[in-house]
Amino acid sequence: MDARRQSSLDEVEERFVALAEGRLTRDEVDRWAARWVADDGHDWDDTSWWALSLLHGIDLPAPESGGYLHDDEQVRAWLAELRKRRAM
Repeated sequence: MDARRQSSLDEVEERFVALAEGRLTRDEVDRWAARWVADDGHDWDDTSWWALSLLHGIDLPAPESGGYLHDDEQVRAWLAELRKRRAM
């Protein structure tokens, strides 16, 4: 990530894809998104902010189950929703 420029929606979508395909871990994706969410110096469109907000916290554990609060099926559904929003 170049700290001087804002991440693109393509890069945000690529993080969803990489997570869904197992190329990046939930921790890696969460840390990447957290840097963008915490930086007040950028102006995000609604779709980008929605997607970043989902990725930030993607590694939250589910109480009692030992899994994640948002399972792989939900991640894939969010990716599909992101693609739908981009097509509008």
